[in-house]
Amino acid sequence: MLGYLVAGVAVTARLWRHLDRMVLTDNDQILFEWMLARAAQAVRHLDNPLYSSHLNAPDGVNLMANTSVLGLGIPLAPLTWAFGPTVTLRLIIVLALAGTAAAWYLLLSRRLVSSRGAAAVGGLFCGFAPGMISQATCHLHMISQFVVPAIIAVALPSADGRTVRRGLLLGLLVAYQVFLGEEVLAFLVLALGVFCLAYLAARPGAVRRAGPLLGRLAVAAPTAGVLLAYPLWFQFRGPGSYQGMPFSTANFALDVASYTSMSRQAITGSDAVPGLLSPNLSEESSFFGLSLIVLAAVVVVWQWRRPLVRALAATAVVFAALSLGTEIRFEHRDTGIPGPYRLVSELPVLDLVVPSRLALICVPVLAILLAISLDTVYRLPRLAGGGALPVRLLWTGAVVAVLLPLVPTPLRSKPAWPVPDFVASGQWRSYVPPGRTLVAVPPTSGGEATNGMYWSARTGLAFTTPGGYFIGPTGPADRQARWGAPDRPTAVLLDRVAFTGDIPAVGPEQRAEAVDDLRYWRAAVVVQGGLTRGAPVKETLDRLLGPGRFIAGAWVWDVRPLTG
Repeated sequence: MLGYLVAGVAVTARLWRHLDRMVLTDNDQILFEWMLARAAQAVRHLDNPLYSSHLNAPDGVNLMANTSVLGLGIPLAPLTWAFGPTVTLRLIIVLALAGTAAAWYLLLSRRLVSSRGAAAVGGLFCGFAPGMISQATCHLHMISQFVVPAIIAVALPSADGRTVRRGLLLGLLVAYQVFLGEEVLAFLVLALGVFCLAYLAARPGAVRRAGPLLGRLAVAAPTAGVLLAYPLWFQFRGPGSYQGMPFSTANFALDVASYTSMSRQAITGSDAVPGLLSPNLSEESSFFGLSLIVLAAVVVVWQWRRPLVRALAATAVVFAALSLGTEIRFEHRDTGIPGPYRLVSELPVLDLVVPSRLALICVPVLAILLAISLDTVYRLPRLAGGGALPVRLLWTGAVVAVLLPLVPTPLRSKPAWPVPDFVASGQWRSYVPPGRTLVAVPPTSGGEATNGMYWSARTGLAFTTPGGYFIGPTGPADRQARWGAPDRPTAVLLDRVAFTGDIPAVGPEQRAEAVDDLRYWRAAVVVQGGLTRGAPVKETLDRLLGPGRFIAGAWVWDVRPLTG
């Protein structure tokens, strides 16, 4: 377990050396830093942790309906108070990867294999597989899987006469997983469903042993239901709730060739190939390499007589196929072959799933197969005498040779714009009275984090700001999901200027719209951090609001005379 912790630190080494840098998917880092800061604030002030009015003013954000990772942010609130959300986020990445590895090691060593070495290899792969490292670019809700093995351990063991106790524990674990990441819980339920069906097909007599599981579920369901009733109501019916997703999940699918390729974060990977075979840097959920796929196939054939192995193989095939989306692509080319995901894409829950992430279910499956194979050869000396020693060495060497090319490199990072002194030092407070907001520009729309959200996270949510990077409803009368706040004319105008660099014509109509938008946002001051996003934004604001003043590293427009 210490080794897992060292591996987690090694993966995040660049982030620890440079706290002022961000991962390449900086939007996600800003999002989760803000969520951690908000959880700490909620604990300090005993606020409702499911909602916040500090973002997306004046409407606020339904945090239960977003990836708020309250199961991490609330327990780690003292750390965030002491060191800030940047340090907390880095520590979570380390603990999530190492904790997931350790939890799977415990499950493997106590339930499935007798060799601790075999269990250690399986746990290592579960925590540090290419898909997990890809998601570690700040998808905290996806890498926090350390509760998953505990749920499996409590739900699936044979009868021991403690149905009620295990059922209560199962309900508590499920409830906690909801506050870590509902998506992981959904994947677990889907995976266990497919696995159990496949196991029963391989061993029909096992249905007689389902009694303890059903008994535990009968206790767990009301236990979790009581704990989750209000949070789930708030998520689906509370203020800021929404329906559907703000993007087409079908666009987030994997290429068949991704399964035999190397991810860009592996020591043998490159930047060129993965970008063509996966939706983006954070969704390289497969990339196991051809050698590992071949080795896993050899294990399945070798151990085919075991119902467990047949069920695992069926589970991996099902979810690998579903991860290919509605139309299968091979080496970045459409094949014209419909993907299996098309058959289930309209079903509840599955219609909200990002197909590429279903490949993460294959990670523990491959880990269990590796552990079983190693455990089998490690037990050969006792079964067949000392002559089995070469077999042990050869198979161990084969596993090491297959896994070495997948060793991850430290997560990449890039420079981040510093928070301007005007904001960091608190000078903004003399401009923003209670009930008013600080508008950071450009207040970008759509699926992009804003300067306001970034500054808010780094200052402990010291001020309220409009916009943000979150999922919310399209409008008061339309609950269809969208990225960020509903569009306002001034936000759209400034976002276009930041993107194109073209300064538009500004007349009385644009100035009147700007005043209306600032009044809607309850703005007291507009702030641009130096020349973040370029001089054209500053020039446009001068035309809209009058000349700005450069104060402590930021351009500032005091709009209180305009907004009243």
